[in-house]
Amino acid sequence: MESKAICKFQRVSPRKTRLVAQNIKGLPVEDALNQLKFTPNKPAGVLYGVVRSALANASQFPGIDVDSMYVKDVVVNEGPTWKRFMPRSQGRAMHIRKRTSHITVILAEGQE
Repeated sequence: MESKAICKFQRVSPRKTRLVAQNIKGLPVEDALNQLKFTPNKPAGVLYGVVRSALANASQFPGIDVDSMYVKDVVVNEGPTWKRFMPRSQGRAMHIRKRTSHITVILAEGQE
C-alpha cells in the first residue's frame, strides 16, 4: 500500500530541494526523518514536513504497518517563479527570480 503527500508553491528552489531529496530516497521513514532533521538546509525542513504528512496519511488506512514504510519516491517539480527587480547603479534594474517548488513524497510499505 502506498501513501502520498503533496506540498505546492513552497518558496524553496527546486534545484536545491532535489539535492536534499535524493539523499532520502529509498530510506526507511524513520531514517529519512532523522536525516532531514539534522540537515541544515531550508529544503530539509520543508521535506521533513511533507514526509511527516505522508506518514500521517498512511496511518489513516487500517492494516498498514507505519513502522515498515520507506520513501519510495520524491518528486520535486518547478512551480511558478516570482519575478522581482532590484535597482542598480546608473538607473539600471536587475532581474531577481524567486523560484517555487511542488514537492510530492510517496511512501510504500515493506522494502524495495
